[in-house]
Amino acid sequence: MTTLPHSQTAALIIGGTQGLGLAIAERLMMEGCGQIVLAGRDATKGEAAAAGIGATFVQTDLADPASVIAAVDTAAARMGRVTALVNAGAMTDRGSVLETTPDLWDQMMNTNARGPFFAIQRMAQRAIEAGHEATAVNILSMVVHCGQSFLAPYSASKAALANVTRNAAQALKTHRIRVNGINCGWMDTPGEDAVQRKYHGAGDDWLAQAEAGLPFGMLVKPAHVAGLASYMLGPGSGVMTGALVDFDQNIAGAYPE
Repeated sequence: MTTLPHSQTAALIIGGTQGLGLAIAERLMMEGCGQIVLAGRDATKGEAAAAGIGATFVQTDLADPASVIAAVDTAAARMGRVTALVNAGAMTDRGSVLETTPDLWDQMMNTNARGPFFAIQRMAQRAIEAGHEATAVNILSMVVHCGQSFLAPYSASKAALANVTRNAAQALKTHRIRVNGINCGWMDTPGEDAVQRKYHGAGDDWLAQAEAGLPFGMLVKPAHVAGLASYMLGPGSGVMTGALVDFDQNIAGAYPE
């Protein structure tokens, strides 16, 4: 009988109540994971998402380290341990180098870099104490290479998380804890839809217009990225750690032909 890759996985997905985080949860379940805790700020949305896939939910403020640490501890208490962690939550508010306020900078760095750092720290501490292997995947963005001018603090926060990913991978490898990251391109998610409408005055046809001008005729889809995340979290990725994979149709460093 074939054993599904995630039959022994106990996963905590922070930012797992919609979009990519939820798609990763669904993929893990499809591949045998029977223990998943979703974490997020919105209790109503989170409870509904968890009920929809047979998971459980813990309310978490990614900007608050104490809340993040508590989420890891709660997930471990419910599942017995946490062997897989996904940091998929993030702020995506706009701000340029000329307009970003200190408050926005702090909020962005605290949510997008500090929160995931302490989630990894607590997961690793518990795994080392219990003597089991573990994996983490950080959801990054192609903006780590630069980013648009209106994404200055967001780009900086994701670049910081990219370094956290590699530094943690180096520090934790002797404990058999792997840490990898995915640099996602422009993605078709409910969160992106809200951002386009809030900041860019987009109408109901914004997605169709955007996709019509792209090489593959589509934005990045959460289900596609979820497959890579599941692979990184599972035994099939072997010793892979410290990797940052670009997941986009635009090539970093390329110029028009």
